[in-house]
Amino acid sequence: MRGKPPHHRRVTADAGRAAARGTVLGHPRGLFVLFFAEMWERFSYYGMRALLIFYLTKHWLFSDGEATVVYGAYTSLVYITPVLGGWLADRYLGQRRAVLMGAVLLACGHLLMAVEGRGGQDDPTIAVFWAALAFIIVGSGFLKANISVIVGQLYSLTDPRRDGAYTIFYVGINLGAALGTIVAGWLGETYGWAYGFGAAGLGMLLGLLVFIWGTPLLEGRGESPDPAVLARRVAGLRLDAWIWLAALGAVAPVWWLLQVRGLYAPLLLGGGVALLAYVLWQAARLPKEPRERIWAILFLIALQPIFWGLFEQAGGSINLFTDRYVDRQGVPASVFQSINPVYIIILGPLFAALWTALGRRGLEPSAPAKFGLGLIQVGLSFIVLVWGATLVGPQAMVPVIFIFLLYLLQTTGELCLSPVGLSAMNRLAPPTMASLVMGAWFYASAGGNYVAGLIGQATGGESGEMTREGALAVYAEVGWLAVAVGVAVLAVAPFVKRLMHLDTLADAAPVRPAPASAEGARA
Repeated sequence: MRGKPPHHRRVTADAGRAAARGTVLGHPRGLFVLFFAEMWERFSYYGMRALLIFYLTKHWLFSDGEATVVYGAYTSLVYITPVLGGWLADRYLGQRRAVLMGAVLLACGHLLMAVEGRGGQDDPTIAVFWAALAFIIVGSGFLKANISVIVGQLYSLTDPRRDGAYTIFYVGINLGAALGTIVAGWLGETYGWAYGFGAAGLGMLLGLLVFIWGTPLLEGRGESPDPAVLARRVAGLRLDAWIWLAALGAVAPVWWLLQVRGLYAPLLLGGGVALLAYVLWQAARLPKEPRERIWAILFLIALQPIFWGLFEQAGGSINLFTDRYVDRQGVPASVFQSINPVYIIILGPLFAALWTALGRRGLEPSAPAKFGLGLIQVGLSFIVLVWGATLVGPQAMVPVIFIFLLYLLQTTGELCLSPVGLSAMNRLAPPTMASLVMGAWFYASAGGNYVAGLIGQATGGESGEMTREGALAVYAEVGWLAVAVGVAVLAVAPFVKRLMHLDTLADAAPVRPAPASAEGARA
């Protein structure tokens, strides 16, 4: 590596290790820096997400069908941009600088959401709304994949604590999601949109400050692979300054794309095909076992759009369904978005302990089998809701217990798939493709979010406005489809597990932390 002399690098790395010496609950202290930084970032994201569908339909006056498509396009773009952000981190920035850049852009976007204007699509202030979404989308590209990668960098590839670490990290995500949904959702629906979105913006600023403060505890993980390249001047500016300017410049085309949604589907599909081709090209150059691990990774990634297409109805059509057809007993509909993260907080540690206990006995399901179980459960969640609505009849409001059951099944399904998938991507990917693979994981999540928008649009029927009967018919169809796919995944799981070659997975060399940056800042 070019840059500082070897002795200086060794001293700096040793200092970083000394600063981070010790563990909490058996894990490196850096894990809990990432836990709290991501907690506040998720506070902002999910607080805004809980209000978004209502903001679109009640303030900007979109139809139900239009609003769910906008919602799906926005949430899918949030998961697409990590592909580029991951590549830039792998190649130039390192994950730490990428996270810092993302946090700054996200704070700008969430604070801009508080500018609401008078409402209606003829209000010029709607341009600020599109800009706010664009800032959040670009900022997520630098933050989402890279902060998850830093979690993995704290552990060796064979460390049995990895799945548990990602589950702990996932609890942090959902603690922030629960708090953000309750606080921002209640403020937004009770006192006004600006109050809810403003609270989300303050949460993002707190996440940024936590990351900056806790950087020394990361033991130098996530630094640039070649700091000398970042310092190189191009046309009078350092390369890292040009990357900052490019990130700001990317806001404009995203702002435009959100408003020209007819181009979005072909761009999403084309980008997915290009990304798949690039991953396959990279995989073809690998030895047999790493190459077959890529096949296993691609299998798991391909299941993402199905799961998230159903799961992300929560912020879209299920949010509208809860508002209109569920006996909420006076509770704002957006607050029900907190049920899933609260379940995660309660059940996450239990699932982490369960996987550990089963692993010690040689009974833990493989990652592909867990994915199959996750799909079955998310499908059953919709079947239970349809059953509950049918039970009380078409004239009665659906008892709120069925919304709690829906989120319970979705949560147990999520715990079988999402943290396990994050761990598998980081564990199975070759080191040179770590952030690229994590970016591909999020790209597939983007596809799921776009599918969620289309499913939500289908609940509106031809008129574009949701009906109870139309929504329930769609939920029954997609629910049974997910169950069928989950059963098929369970059947092929042993074959996919063999492609993972877990028996030969090992660290190539002892992990030596990269030098800590003198700038000390914080996906």
